[in-house]
Amino acid sequence: MGQTVVVLGASHKPERYSNQAVRLLKEYGHQVIPVTPGRKEIENLPVIPDLKSIEQPVDTLTLYVGPTRGQQLLDAIIDLKPGRVIFNPGTESTDMENALTQAGIPWQQACTLVLLRTDQF
Repeated sequence: MGQTVVVLGASHKPERYSNQAVRLLKEYGHQVIPVTPGRKEIENLPVIPDLKSIEQPVDTLTLYVGPTRGQQLLDAIIDLKPGRVIFNPGTESTDMENALTQAGIPWQQACTLVLLRTDQF
């Protein structure tokens, strides 16, 4: 059984890594929750406009927003209490990592696409 995975900053554009992550996570059998404002659907999945609208437990939250936007969403991420947070390349933030550690939320700097393709997800 796959994980419940939030893709924060999911894009509808197929060339974007966040969109590729949505597709690959689906392909690997995970329940994918794309989160981004202003879209109704990405890759035939309903889009959630914000983290506060997620009502089920989340195993993994994978970040595809820059550090500034991530910092703005930090409280909502902590409130969601995901099992772990993945900082994809370009999303890293020492402040966010420290806050997640203090909140008891594991995190890692990694690429979701690489983790999936190398059976490390």
